[in-house]
Amino acid sequence: MKTAKLTLLLCFVTLLSFGSVSTKEKEALKAIYNSTNGALWTTTWDLGKPVQEWFGVTVKGDKVIGLNLEFNNLKGEIPLEIGDLVHLRHINFFRNKISGGIPSSIKNLKSLVTLNLAFNMLSNPLPEEIGALESLKNLKLFMNRIEGQIPYSIGQLTNLRTLELYNNKLTGELPSSIGNLTKLKELLVSSNQISGKLPATIAKVEGLKVLSLFENNFFGTLPSSICNLTSLEELVISDNAFYGKLPNQIVNLTKLKVLLIGNNDFKGELVELQNQFPNLKQFDFVDIHNQGAIATLDTEDDD
Repeated sequence: MKTAKLTLLLCFVTLLSFGSVSTKEKEALKAIYNSTNGALWTTTWDLGKPVQEWFGVTVKGDKVIGLNLEFNNLKGEIPLEIGDLVHLRHINFFRNKISGGIPSSIKNLKSLVTLNLAFNMLSNPLPEEIGALESLKNLKLFMNRIEGQIPYSIGQLTNLRTLELYNNKLTGELPSSIGNLTKLKELLVSSNQISGKLPATIAKVEGLKVLSLFENNFFGTLPSSICNLTSLEELVISDNAFYGKLPNQIVNLTKLKVLLIGNNDFKGELVELQNQFPNLKQFDFVDIHNQGAIATLDTEDDD
């Protein structure tokens, strides 16, 4: 009888051990709570309750797979311990007051599909380790204060569909590794301080629908390779320092709905170009700094 009772007790303990989130994951969540002033969140956590009951935490199979704490008054920095939540698929900290940067431990989140830290106060450069997020499809970091360069490792995110980095303080050049993101649909890096030429490797991203580079320091001629992006619906490159003549092949972009190229230093005539895009709804080529210079079509080298 004692043996039977002991067996039942062991089975019960075993069920309990497999019926809750691991201690390591729970401690990681507590670290996020403590480092972002959890007591003052709009909707806070009762740490005495099971993790499954914590606001914004999604648990499946006793593993934490989602964190949705948008609009929740998180204030502070993301702790290194977030890297212990190795089963995470979605992180949404949109519209909070998170400062500092993305910790290097982010490299452990191999299953992460969405990382949304937009509308926060991040300022540190993006870590090279971000390239380890092999499952990532959506990276949204817009409306922060992120400094430094876009890491070359960004090209390792080969499953990426959306890359939104606009309205930050990014500098340096757009890395040529961007051409490795062959599944990318939207690339938005406007309103930064990015310089250099637009890399010709952009032509490899054949499914790209939105390319927004406006209000940066890009310069040089527009590479003819951009004309291979025949899926483009929005091309927004105004307020840069591009110059010269537009490549003839730009008329291949027949799906364009938005074409904004003003406030650059393009030369020649462009008035009739609008008529060559059957789906165009928004078009601007005026240079308000030199309204006598209007753009034209011609072939340019990619160098």
